[in-house]
Amino acid sequence: MKKYYCLVAGLPEIRIDDNKQNFDLKEFKEELRVNLSEGDFELIKLFYRKFDNLNLIAYLKDAEAKLDDRGNLTPEDFAEILRMVKEEENPKDERIPVYFKEFIPAMLDEKPLFPEMAWEDQLATLYYDDALKCRNEFVSSWFAFNLNVQNILTAINCRNYDLDLGPAIVGNSEIANTIRESNSKDFGLAAMFPYLDDVLHISEEANLYERERRIDALRWKWLEEHSFFKYFTVEKVFAYLLQLEMIERWVKLSQETGLKIFRDFVQELQHSFEFPEEFKLNK
Repeated sequence: MKKYYCLVAGLPEIRIDDNKQNFDLKEFKEELRVNLSEGDFELIKLFYRKFDNLNLIAYLKDAEAKLDDRGNLTPEDFAEILRMVKEEENPKDERIPVYFKEFIPAMLDEKPLFPEMAWEDQLATLYYDDALKCRNEFVSSWFAFNLNVQNILTAINCRNYDLDLGPAIVGNSEIANTIRESNSKDFGLAAMFPYLDDVLHISEEANLYERERRIDALRWKWLEEHSFFKYFTVEKVFAYLLQLEMIERWVKLSQETGLKIFRDFVQELQHSFEFPEEFKLNK
């Protein structure tokens, strides 16, 4: 396992209550591209692929759409990927995430892979299914933990508004399928997910802004606990990247803006299963 002594030692200390950024996500990606091995940087690209997912949806709807430049892929990349997927049976290009090959034809032909699920959630399902197969145990465990937290909170919201939660749950993991099938108060997860009580308590927070802060505090705690002994490793770098993302998001969101976003989220939840981008793919 490669060690990154200089890189990790040189990272500015960050705390969850920081009100300024040391790096933005785009700058940090370029820093890591230079300092990590090719194999380890692939793990970092897996994180940034969520921006590629959002960009793919936008590009398929409008090739002239403005794309998020934090992703791995450029507009030119998307144009070439779309051409290859249309013209080749199984295009082989390292730029193409494997699940793009399944998703792009489905969306172009308007044939959902997961009926009754929004296109964004279908792509998120494919993304998480792929990420959970990551051979790095820390990275795959993070994706599993984050997905479980999101799905439990989604399920609680669906119950509160008397909505069918089946199409709203992302992924095909054991826990995701248990949530879809369970009618019990704890969704049948008491013995499966050790952070269940934490998530249930957070869901009781009436202030939506504070609730989201507490969710990030739980994520931060998980990262600290699981990366504590990963000295100078890519896992430590990956954890730092995730924490940096949380800080970046909260620095950009004033409390007033945050409250508006979450009020809009609740209103949208009452009318459809098409959840906001931040909730679905940004974690």
